[in-house]
Amino acid sequence: MNTAIRTNLIGNEWDTILAPAFASDSYAALRKFLISEYSTTRVYPAMGDIFNALKYTPPDKVKVVLLGQDPYINEGQAHGLAFSVKPGCVPPPSLMNIYKQLQSDAGVPIASSGHLVPWAEQGVLLLNTVLTTRSGLSNSHKGKGWELFTDEVIKYLGSRDDVTVFLLWGRNAQSKEPLIANPRHLILKAPHPSPLSASYGFFGCRHFSKTTEYLQRNNIPEINWNVAG
Repeated sequence: MNTAIRTNLIGNEWDTILAPAFASDSYAALRKFLISEYSTTRVYPAMGDIFNALKYTPPDKVKVVLLGQDPYINEGQAHGLAFSVKPGCVPPPSLMNIYKQLQSDAGVPIASSGHLVPWAEQGVLLLNTVLTTRSGLSNSHKGKGWELFTDEVIKYLGSRDDVTVFLLWGRNAQSKEPLIANPRHLILKAPHPSPLSASYGFFGCRHFSKTTEYLQRNNIPEINWNVAG
């Protein structure tokens, strides 16, 4: 077991919940791999941004879980929130498709900003299944241990009593479905919003309005999806 990394990495209750994961042998191996990767090649997001999804959305604030695959692979985009980009960045194609569906489903204007921190601050956990990647190489950190770590996040949220909506877009996200144990939660599945798959069921899925309806039904404040400012 690796005890050297038991520290305040996130800054909220996630540190306590995930302490066993941070102290595990699998995380020790992942950490060793990441130290090598960050010192020898370009990796996204910046090291200080890896846990931003958990930092912006503490466990007691989580209403919606939106699972992505891994970070954007181009410079200046990824900052630790699934599908989100840094301020000033043009929204990538997958995010533009999310915005198009949001407009069609809920009448929310398409935003020029791709910075989704307003969602995270309202309780949308924007979590990738893998939290790092090499520049220019999608899935390059797949199978290195992040999946085991994010499993623990989903297990915790999926077993608690607080009603939560899980948006599982694409096969990577849908692989987490068996970890969502409490039947009180709402699980919504669709193809990934990537241009390669969005036309095969993501467009028209109405996940935003369904999420709002479920939160309202359970007397939970809804999400304001408008990030236009």
